[in-house]
Amino acid sequence: MAATSAMMTRNRIKQTLRAALVGPQLAAFIPALTLGAYWFGGEGFLLFSALLFPALLALTSILTRPDPPVLGRKDPITGLPRGDHALATLDDAAADGTCTCLVIELEDLSGLRAQYGVPAAEHILQRCAERLQTTLRDGDVVTSLAPGRFAAVIEKNKRVDLETMIQFAGRLQSALSDPIAVDGARVLMTSSIGFALPSRVDDQTGEAMLAAAESALDEAKRAGPGSIRAYTAGMRPRITTADQGVKDIVRALEDGQIVPWFQPQISTDTGQLSGFEALARWEDPERGHIAPSSFLPAIAEAGLFERLGEVILFKSLSALREWDRAGLHVPNVSVNFSAEELRNPKLVDRVRWELDRFEMSADRLTIEILENVVAQSDDDITTRNIAALAKLGCSIDLDDFGTGNASIGNIRRFDVNRIKIDRSFVTHVDTDRDQQNMVAAILTMAERLNLETLAEGVESHGEHSMLAQLGCGHVQGFSIARPMPLEQTGAWIAEHERKLTKTPTLPRRTG
Repeated sequence: MAATSAMMTRNRIKQTLRAALVGPQLAAFIPALTLGAYWFGGEGFLLFSALLFPALLALTSILTRPDPPVLGRKDPITGLPRGDHALATLDDAAADGTCTCLVIELEDLSGLRAQYGVPAAEHILQRCAERLQTTLRDGDVVTSLAPGRFAAVIEKNKRVDLETMIQFAGRLQSALSDPIAVDGARVLMTSSIGFALPSRVDDQTGEAMLAAAESALDEAKRAGPGSIRAYTAGMRPRITTADQGVKDIVRALEDGQIVPWFQPQISTDTGQLSGFEALARWEDPERGHIAPSSFLPAIAEAGLFERLGEVILFKSLSALREWDRAGLHVPNVSVNFSAEELRNPKLVDRVRWELDRFEMSADRLTIEILENVVAQSDDDITTRNIAALAKLGCSIDLDDFGTGNASIGNIRRFDVNRIKIDRSFVTHVDTDRDQQNMVAAILTMAERLNLETLAEGVESHGEHSMLAQLGCGHVQGFSIARPMPLEQTGAWIAEHERKLTKTPTLPRRTG
């Protein structure tokens, strides 16, 4: 990247010299120069200057020609040029305000890798790259910034404005969302897109354009799956793991900046609130809201998942106590336990101590465990901890069901009470027959095993309605409510209760 920046600096200098030395304004001086040569030296000087000046101009033009972008480096999976090609292309066009930059990110690529394996995930990336290239025009450029993240540079077009780019981004999302066949299964991809119009970026350089588009992408990801955002001057700068560092993470945990936000879960039978899930959120005093995808990798690298778990558990039980004191009926709160926490021999003692401290019965706490932990764990401590938590009275939710290949034997062995159907099966369940069949099969299995069910990532009323008709017991997602800080939950509960008095229950599908 340093080499690319140096190349772009050289190109800017060369473009300036080229404009000064070989620009069209120089043509006006050539007759005067040749005439002066004739006056001073006669016909010999005139002939010499007539040959010398064009040769010098040609040599200067060659020496000040911008370096071409380095095209040799390709992404080994997709075959697309690396991100430095996007930077070079943007930099060449940015000075004239002749291009628009988009950054596209596939959602939950790590989950797909865990569910289907690395070769299948690479196949998905290849197909998505092909679809982007097909959707773009001949003069446009698409590059790979990172696995699952692409940059698209759209060449100059007089009709490009905000509305046009929003529609164009929607076409890219639509192209990526078509099913992809993987080992006999149909995978439905979703994506978030951020873009930057040149008129909205102050510093007309390739690096500034790309940074603005990535800032817009961060804003889109904060807004929820499948979102599109355009860059505006008021957007926060990009937040990266490198920017935060371990010290920042530790400080944030200790200063109470990382706290749980709560997303409601409701019953499809009655519409009543059946619980909240606690989700870690970081509110930095200077940088504002930082997306979990930006800081959770840093927590993992720093080995601080156990400390994060302690904070979330304490704050979640505190929230239960506050709801009880306010007379609000919240049956339970769900807390995610990481694989690192589950390997801690003292985990059960810590949970029991926290429940006693808040005078809370164990059935008010639901433990969420990723399916891949259950599927892959041969750790006796993990098995013992989950069994002990279930014996203590905590409910056990199997999170991201369908992504970790957990066997029925493991579901029984870990005393699972409820399975959470992964969002990949919920997306388009109201319009896609194959999705409906898959969810129906999961629900039939759960019914035979006497397990409760919850669908996560429910993003539309159509998905909510179809899941209720199919017999899914509980739902959670943006169509019900986004995660919210504790102080907003009371007002949401009151408003939800008010709506229930006016909303009929959704019928289930029979037969």
